[in-house]
Amino acid sequence: MKLPATTVIELGFNAGVLEVRLNRPERANALDDAMWQELRQVFDWADGEPAVRVAILAGAGRHFCAGIDLAMLGGVMQRIAHPDEARSREALRRLILDLQDCLTSLERCRKPVLAAIHGACLGGGLDLVACCDMRYVAADAELAIREIDLGMVADVGSLQRLPRLMPPGLVRELAYTGRSLTAAEAVACGLANASLPDADALLAHVRAIAAQIAEKSPLAIRGSKEMLNYSRDHSLADSLNYVATWNAGQLLSADLREAMAAGRERRAGRFGD
Repeated sequence: MKLPATTVIELGFNAGVLEVRLNRPERANALDDAMWQELRQVFDWADGEPAVRVAILAGAGRHFCAGIDLAMLGGVMQRIAHPDEARSREALRRLILDLQDCLTSLERCRKPVLAAIHGACLGGGLDLVACCDMRYVAADAELAIREIDLGMVADVGSLQRLPRLMPPGLVRELAYTGRSLTAAEAVACGLANASLPDADALLAHVRAIAAQIAEKSPLAIRGSKEMLNYSRDHSLADSLNYVATWNAGQLLSADLREAMAAGRERRAGRFGD
């Protein structure tokens, strides 16, 4: 299996687990043009690669991600420049939608994505981890919606996703003040699953969770993510109808037969990709 070629993201793969590491430590992993596009490239690839069963998202250096690179933000006006103001505004809208899609690729990926967050996770970094299936934090983690300090509305997903992950009133406090959420607060409000003492303990913990997921039926894991995402966005009746239709097509699988055999024989299941 050949991993995608990337320049600002470091990739590793072992036993069904893809590790995706933001790799601009000298810039606190700020999201520049290349990183936005490579995130989508990597997670679109992971979605279609059968050998990938689960992904871990982490950051190199002292911080997870400081948000959008300010140099990129400063160049937006040049990128959308046009003599006609309406066409310039249209170009800006298309740029925002494209950046949204780069992050949505994590949510769209059929494989679970686990975020390992240490140090700063600000602005676009928080937008990014809001797209993940689960979030785990080191004790030094700080998470913040910092766009308000730039005089702008956060526009790539945090204001839409975070109210579904944590109390809406707390999201509003963060959005209006720009203050940082501590690791302890992130766990207490349900945004993060657990807090670990440091970055090394954090990564070891997340790798252990990922390994457990990788041992399960890939077909059932992919279906479970599909159902959870669908149920988040649809009514209970629609969601029950969808899972009935889904299992009508997917339930009677080789994975089901293998899981039942493994249970009878008191051994771990052996599932194909």
